[in-house]
Amino acid sequence: MNDPVTFQDKLQNIAARTVLGGALLLPYPLRVRVVGRVFSTFVAPLAGWGKRVRGNLGYVYPDMPEAEKSRIARKVTDNVGRTLIEIYSGQAFIDRARPSPVEGPGWDAVKAARADGRPIVFVTAHLGNYDAIRSKLTREGFPMAALYRPMKNPSFHAHYLKAISTIAEPVYPTDNKGIVALIKHLKQGGVLGIVADVGSRRAPLLRFFDKPAHTPVSAAEWAVKYNALLVPIFGLRQPDGLSFRLHVDVPIDHGDPGEMMQRYNDVVETMVRAYPDQWFWVHKRWKLSAEAQAISGETPP
Repeated sequence: MNDPVTFQDKLQNIAARTVLGGALLLPYPLRVRVVGRVFSTFVAPLAGWGKRVRGNLGYVYPDMPEAEKSRIARKVTDNVGRTLIEIYSGQAFIDRARPSPVEGPGWDAVKAARADGRPIVFVTAHLGNYDAIRSKLTREGFPMAALYRPMKNPSFHAHYLKAISTIAEPVYPTDNKGIVALIKHLKQGGVLGIVADVGSRRAPLLRFFDKPAHTPVSAAEWAVKYNALLVPIFGLRQPDGLSFRLHVDVPIDHGDPGEMMQRYNDVVETMVRAYPDQWFWVHKRWKLSAEAQAISGETPP
């Protein structure tokens, strides 16, 4: 049974729909810039995101100057706002992502796997705009299934699901039924896209920025079980703030799933170090279970 819609849910949804609906009336380049500025100037302080970004940066970069933390926090929250309105922009976003160049040392292997009918599991991160990958590659012969985590606010969730489905389908929820459908898609030689830099306390403890970080290993398990290519890929925002380029890293060799996802974490870390103002430092990436905190002796922000 679905959770009931509360009065607070309705208010939050009305506020979100008002901001998003108003922004969608603006020309595409202007709306992206405006929502980015609104998020960095107003939403981030109200939500405490700036403090969280600075806390995460201080955790992994203890010597970083406060001014640099604040600069990155502004850029990061601007990118979060841009990403959200881009996802809601439908065809305008699809048109913007379509000419994105695809490059990187893993691209030839990906094309070869697709030509052979081999399944592909793309693993990306909250870097730049991850949906630029789905939008671009789905229309270039890589129809990509994706997982989404249902939002706690059911009112907001309904139109968010419609927005991400417009960019590319199919999309499946992270429940048993959704996972079964996703696996069926993969077994038939399909392509998956998974945003794997999430901190689930039920996941194994790996390393990220040389800190303990719970990291789901299901993407690697599926790749091994169904002989799929496991490929890190990233949708990087270009300096103009509106366009993208896709970077395809070297496919990860099959082996122990934990070791495979550690390799993924290492690749993501390299990209985040190169583009620190594009990664979603607002996430609680290093949140640990009580047991993990006791074992590691770490107290994440």
